[in-house]
Amino acid sequence: MPYVNIKITDENVTKDQKLKLIQGVTQLLVDVLGKNPATTVVVIDEVHTDNWGIGGKCVTELRTRK
Repeated sequence: MPYVNIKITDENVTKDQKLKLIQGVTQLLVDVLGKNPATTVVVIDEVHTDNWGIGGKCVTELRTRK
């Protein structure tokens, strides 16, 4: 049973976009590894940009600099 955990920043990702990610990742595992989609688990974690750091700075700060 494959388990895939996708972590993304919480920046207005729509329900439809999340569904497309779940469907796409599931299909990729079917196509590449021959996995059964009925037992493939995909979890999406949305992380607030204050809690996601790159290069010693939080994403919130990096986004406000642009």
